[in-house]
Amino acid sequence: MNAQPASAYFIEEREEPLVTHTLSVLVDNEPGVLARVIGLFSARGYNIDSLTVSEVSHERHVSRITIVTTALAGVIVQIKSQLERLVPVHRVIDLTEIAQQNNQDKPLERELALVKVTGKGEARLEALRLADAFKATVIDATTGHFVFEITGRGSKIEQFIEILQPLGLVEVCRTGVAALNRGAEGM
Repeated sequence: MNAQPASAYFIEEREEPLVTHTLSVLVDNEPGVLARVIGLFSARGYNIDSLTVSEVSHERHVSRITIVTTALAGVIVQIKSQLERLVPVHRVIDLTEIAQQNNQDKPLERELALVKVTGKGEARLEALRLADAFKATVIDATTGHFVFEITGRGSKIEQFIEILQPLGLVEVCRTGVAALNRGAEGM
């Protein structure tokens, strides 16, 4: 039985859906910056679905952090606002919001995965056929295993991993999402 807590106030129940947003954050490339950004998420109980970081300008010592997070819409607004207030942060761009403003489903998002599969005989041949169908590349092979490299949307990689599961999937390593908006404008 789900009993409502006793309250003197009217409590409105809302069924607000969770939304997934891809955020691009330009930061100073210096020690501790990533820890501060991640600390913001962990201190407030926000979840990170994917995280990638790389220096994008050696001359200016600037890195780009791409964060995919899922939360209520109001929480996404809070996350962006709190990120913008961090001292080493130059700019926060909500790539998902920009894509939606331009009547696009999502920003351009890609991920890379390395997938190790063992097997012999028919399972080995089936793994090779599936890799070909998914445009995955064999980057290491012996008589007992393959390592495939696959790039694409996260959903494509998820599907590839799921299909290889019964064929001897041993290990998966994923990079996380790299994302850009469509069009000529930069960040």
